[in-house]
Amino acid sequence: MLTVTLTAWLPELHPPQCTKQLQKLGQCIGPTKPQLGILIMGLGFLSIGSGGVRPCSIPFGVDQFDTTSDGGRKGINSFFNWYYTTFTVILLFTQLLWFISKTLSAGSLALACQPSYKKRGIKLPLDSEVGPIFYDPPLKGIVLTKLPLTNNYRFLNKAAMVLEEEELTPDGTCVNPWRLCTIQEVEEVKCLIRIIPIWSAGIISLISMTQQGTFTVSQALKMDRHLGPHFQIAAGSMGVISFIAIGLWLPFYDRFLVPALRKITKHEGGITLLQRIGIGIVFSILSMVVARLIERVRRASAMLHPQPLGVAPMSVMWLAPQLILMGFCEAFNIIGQIEFFNRQFPEHMRSIGNSLFPCSFAEASYLSSILITIVHHATRTKSRPDWLTNDINVGRLDCYYFVIARMGVLNLIYFLYIAKNYSYRGSLQKEDEPYVDVELSLIKA
Repeated sequence: MLTVTLTAWLPELHPPQCTKQLQKLGQCIGPTKPQLGILIMGLGFLSIGSGGVRPCSIPFGVDQFDTTSDGGRKGINSFFNWYYTTFTVILLFTQLLWFISKTLSAGSLALACQPSYKKRGIKLPLDSEVGPIFYDPPLKGIVLTKLPLTNNYRFLNKAAMVLEEEELTPDGTCVNPWRLCTIQEVEEVKCLIRIIPIWSAGIISLISMTQQGTFTVSQALKMDRHLGPHFQIAAGSMGVISFIAIGLWLPFYDRFLVPALRKITKHEGGITLLQRIGIGIVFSILSMVVARLIERVRRASAMLHPQPLGVAPMSVMWLAPQLILMGFCEAFNIIGQIEFFNRQFPEHMRSIGNSLFPCSFAEASYLSSILITIVHHATRTKSRPDWLTNDINVGRLDCYYFVIARMGVLNLIYFLYIAKNYSYRGSLQKEDEPYVDVELSLIKA
């Protein structure tokens, strides 16, 4: 953060200010390679620091609740809502301060897959034989709950099969973890495999959100941004509308809507986590559909009433509906994903689960960049510019929004299919058995 701050503070580390007069003449000076390099380095340091803090902050908070009591489980449901509310309120205050200042001045995967691959030729036993031949030692101190053996992805169960007496020491521990895994390790890998399809659906749904910081700003620059005679809103601060929508909606949702839904559905969270994510995906699609309609109106207005710099005689607040819908998408989809990853991973893997969401945002940004590149090349002809040309008045940003909306519909169909077939991680049983329950005599027989 210090490096990024210095790039904004020291004149030597950023290009000179581009005035409106220089912008009209096309004489604005861009950043030099050293300036750009220092900025990228600062953003890289910021990403590394965030990668260490963000995946761990939520698990630390969840650990403060007693998951064995009803009050503790309800507290966890509220924790995720209020965590994100606090996050958005802080962002909102950051934008407010900017206005004021502007005015004033993988290890488990390898361990489980390797033994199961080595035992790929072994036939799995019948369910009645599960108890005697699978390696199931007591949990270690860092693991609070025990995962029962399931029939999902049964080929991985081979990794926990004890085939020979030599695979165990006299005290019942495993001799070589690359040849024999515990049931707990196998089930942890299954948790990750089951979650990957849900995670992939979340990536596509976040592509619409990445447009908020790019093309929404481009739209705002071509609209009337005056709010009253003496105040002009910054184009890059239009995202505040989403923050306000989230900040108002989440407390209402947590305190009023969830209790009402809980009485109807008899579910702790009012609705299931996958239902919440699905609703968020629907809002992301609606946001892109509305964005397309508003952009068509804005572009027509700009073409009908030409003005300097191509600014349409249309208030920037016309962008509010799409931003509010995007706020609802965040309230349902993002919080739903965070809570889903946190609940579906075992306790000591929650940091991995919480790191999946930042990865989703990163992948969505990369996919968005690839999509933009494809649109640039596919829609450009000799007689007309591409849809996403620098001057959006002659481009077709509305068509690009519609492409994302159609991708969202396909993603929704995919999500509904995998959500229907998804099995939640069951109620975990506390470890109460004294030691390993393995009978080698039955294996030899």
